[in-house]
Amino acid sequence: MKLLLTSAGIKNPSIHAALLDLLGKPIADCNALCIPTAGYGHPMGSPVGAWRFVSGNQPLTPMCELGWKSVGLLELTALPGIARERWTRWVREADVLLVNGGDAVYLAHWMRQSGLAELLADMPDKVWAGLSAGSMVMTPRVGEDFVEAKPSITGDDRALGVVDFAIFPHLDYPTFPENSMAHAERWASRIGCPSYAIDDETALKVVDGRVEVVSEGHWKFFPG
Repeated sequence: MKLLLTSAGIKNPSIHAALLDLLGKPIADCNALCIPTAGYGHPMGSPVGAWRFVSGNQPLTPMCELGWKSVGLLELTALPGIARERWTRWVREADVLLVNGGDAVYLAHWMRQSGLAELLADMPDKVWAGLSAGSMVMTPRVGEDFVEAKPSITGDDRALGVVDFAIFPHLDYPTFPENSMAHAERWASRIGCPSYAIDDETALKVVDGRVEVVSEGHWKFFPG
């Protein structure tokens, strides 16, 4: 996959340009599938939050409201009850997957259970644009600080391990005192792999294993 791992969506022109580069064509020519699943796993998640994401009514975390040719909804918890050839066709036909935040461990669980994780492993050109937990799901683990539902659905903090680094999102967000740089440094010291702390104006663009930091804000890399 080609990954755009954001803290808060397509927040600024630099992140928008990175998305266009991954897509290789204008957004107006691209078909998107949005995945709201992670939100249901978060204690603060709600049906209203899922609707706001899907309908493009989340101005603080823009994803679905960017002017796509089409936007469809892919709910991972529904996939085990649908013929595999149907939903895999939907994924193959999409140019990009837009993945909401919430609980990254819950999302990783349903990506495995549904078969989406296995399918995407064979799609090197598929674009994945993640938002918060939708980005963290690609990492080896999220750290106990970001296991939102305790105990987690899997019993640990492991994610998918598509990339070899961890992500601390929403760095220094004004209403998240626990997301300070001091907290990020403590989290990084325990995570056991290289990691990035990124604010909401920062994203990580990953193609063929090469990481590029795209930022109009601030961030920090921890070598692990």
